[in-house]
Amino acid sequence: MSDFQEQLAHLRRRIAKIDKKYKAPKRPSPAPSRQPLAFPEDWLHGEEVETAHGVHYETERLYERQRRHGSVGIVDLEGLSHDLLDPISNGQIRGVAPEKWCFLDTETTGLAGGSGTYAFLVGVGRITPQGFRVRQFFMRDFGEEASLLSALTEHLKQFEVLITYNGRTYDQPLLETRFRMTRQRPPFSSLEHLDLLFGARRLWNLRFDSCRLVELENQILGVERQGDLPGELIPYVYFEYVRTQEIFSLMPVFHHNAIDILTLACLTAIVPRAFHVDSAEFSHGAEMVGLARWWRQAEQHENALALFRQAIEKNLSDELLFRTLWDIAALEKKLGREHAALPVLTDLAASHNPWRAAAFVELAKYYERRERNYALALEMTRSAMELDPSEALERRATRLEKRVAVPKTSRLI
Repeated sequence: MSDFQEQLAHLRRRIAKIDKKYKAPKRPSPAPSRQPLAFPEDWLHGEEVETAHGVHYETERLYERQRRHGSVGIVDLEGLSHDLLDPISNGQIRGVAPEKWCFLDTETTGLAGGSGTYAFLVGVGRITPQGFRVRQFFMRDFGEEASLLSALTEHLKQFEVLITYNGRTYDQPLLETRFRMTRQRPPFSSLEHLDLLFGARRLWNLRFDSCRLVELENQILGVERQGDLPGELIPYVYFEYVRTQEIFSLMPVFHHNAIDILTLACLTAIVPRAFHVDSAEFSHGAEMVGLARWWRQAEQHENALALFRQAIEKNLSDELLFRTLWDIAALEKKLGREHAALPVLTDLAASHNPWRAAAFVELAKYYERRERNYALALEMTRSAMELDPSEALERRATRLEKRVAVPKTSRLI
């Protein structure tokens, strides 16, 4: 071996020793990263649906007719009367079979609405011979919105009545905006819309602190949800899904939406029935008062009076009892039956309550105008002044004092 080759071999050995000394320890191979679950079918029983506007995802679940949702059986929905929605809709929905009703609810990317808010999940419930079906239209990303809306339009063509809960001010306007943003015609003009929230408020606003759907679900149906996702978190969960494509994080949202729709259907079996005069059944006085006020607004005064009078036989709170007595007196007077209002006003004037001063005023008017008993009218006016003095009462008292001072014989001449 030449000197050059020997030097070269020596140099290679030195370099190998240096490399061995300073070589970094071998790291273990990283575990393979978990692949994102990009496909809803991995967790949902559904399918990708193609339309002229692209693709989206749909899933459907059946609540069998033998099941119950709290106090309402699924089978009861099928037997609902065709004229059930007539009174609560002011006669706009007449003779429509329950299988032509659809129950709609949306889950959105924001709670405030506006053109930047998307309805990423739209659920539509319907009554069928097999039970209650909920079809859910889902966009896996924002590019699938047009396809979702197109399929929703086709699905709604089989119905005549749209039932929502706060849908008149939220769900329908939001969807109409999204249809226009995608240059599609909204399908709602062919459907009669019943927003059950307004009827529920009429019936239960005086009884419960809140008429939110989930509250009525608990108070009226007796259902208590377990592990439900709060509505305010739903937009964040969807954005997280769009980022990670992990569909299992959205499973509580699908469940939340389906249960909301099922609850809406079951409340529809209860709320409208209360607006039927002949078949309504009540167990709580506050419900009767709330409905009586609705009858009064609808100018069904005799129905309202009958319900008001039944309500005062129930265990109403003092505040509600006194207000109801005042409403009865006001209605009797409106109908020209001051004699019927007299004992009610007398009761109100006899005890401490917010309507006592007003009752004294009405009694003063009655005794002055109807019975020409100016002395008693003056006494009622002075009693009202002690509780709630005003210039009008002072003028009335001055006038009555003058009339009382005039001898009866002079007044007859």
